[in-house]
Amino acid sequence: MAYLEWSRAFIGRVRRDHLGAHMSRAPELAARLASELDQGLLPFLKMGYVEPLRRDLPELIEKSRACRHMLVLGIGGSALGARAMQRAFAPGQDMPGHDGKCLWIADNVCPFQLEEWLKRLDPKDTMVVTISKSGGTIETISQYFIVKDWLQKALGEAWSQHMMVVTDLVKGFLREEAKAFGLPSLEVPDNLGGRYSALSAVGLLPAGFLGIDWEALLDGAAWLAKPLAQDPSSLARHPSFHLACWARSLEEYGYADLIFFCYEPLFATYGPWFGQLWAESLGKDGLGTMPVPATGVTDQHSVNQMFLDGQRNKACLFVTGKSPTEGPAFPGNLPEGWKFLEGKNFGALLKAEAEGTRMALCRHDTPLLHIALDDASPRSGGQLMMLLEAATVFTGWLMGINPLDQPAVELGKRLANAKLGKPGHEEAEKELQAFMAVPEEREIY
Repeated sequence: MAYLEWSRAFIGRVRRDHLGAHMSRAPELAARLASELDQGLLPFLKMGYVEPLRRDLPELIEKSRACRHMLVLGIGGSALGARAMQRAFAPGQDMPGHDGKCLWIADNVCPFQLEEWLKRLDPKDTMVVTISKSGGTIETISQYFIVKDWLQKALGEAWSQHMMVVTDLVKGFLREEAKAFGLPSLEVPDNLGGRYSALSAVGLLPAGFLGIDWEALLDGAAWLAKPLAQDPSSLARHPSFHLACWARSLEEYGYADLIFFCYEPLFATYGPWFGQLWAESLGKDGLGTMPVPATGVTDQHSVNQMFLDGQRNKACLFVTGKSPTEGPAFPGNLPEGWKFLEGKNFGALLKAEAEGTRMALCRHDTPLLHIALDDASPRSGGQLMMLLEAATVFTGWLMGINPLDQPAVELGKRLANAKLGKPGHEEAEKELQAFMAVPEEREIY
């Protein structure tokens, strides 16, 4: 069984009894959980969308797999979950000589990358999936216009056979496009924000295309969510709530950074996914802890010096797992001074490095909660995602903020739209002009 290991979580300035005040709020938060589940505000936790998804997803996966390539147009929560799943459960794409299915994720406004992909990909062998809950994400819709034109020029009227959309069921530009051109589509359920959507069609369509066991991902998540969804009064006994109480206490005692240190290499890209989930949900009203994704052992040789000997404002979620292989064995003719490695597998080095780093962090008074995975399977991946999503929501409730919105992010979007001349953004345009009117102070280097 996967587990949380708490023996080193209460060091430095945080003590076990500090959690008491937060744990005592369990009845209050359980009542809120029951209410928000009934209102449909927590679809990622109730998972009512799963049965329609199990019905509709296989057909689109089968259709997509007629192509070798899938090009996903999506950003933030529409991309990070799919990327984490590909790296964890379909790592062959990144290996030499790969000749199987390939997933490409256009998750940035990078003119060079998009232009090169469209030069190199064969439209006849590429399925494009455009993902946006609102159907109006400017980065994604801009890509959609360009890629739609690319498909039309290459394939004529058959272009629509190479485009799918994942969006709101009834409204938004992408839903209108799906209706107008008969594009195959899947739903992003109501109230399912992007950063909580990896275990919906958003992440599972790309996963299924790659041959990942997407049902195992759902099963792992459902197992973790079931007690909360079926009996909200069980909140006080749930590990996600305990994690939330710890996280809230960290902030109260001056721990501003929360390191997500992943020593299961296949799960390393879960770090950026967690980074968005935690930061966008909890960074509000001057509150929140900064998520810091880190990969073991890579970051022992980069940022670990700061973790160990910088400001004492860091706590750590330390993730380990059971890799699918121990790796090759060291040969028996090693030079003097290295013979201690003889007879060991390469994986023994990873385990030793993990234990060494974990001990070093604790020796430097870093509160550390160890998340031990069963293995590196899709089921474990779904279970971990649900644990962290639920913990994020409960941490937000303990903080007194709404963990489901992202008001500050919207300002940058409005200003970008104003810069591009989108109608209806006159006030934002005035703000932008005032900002741009400040004289530059350049220093050439």
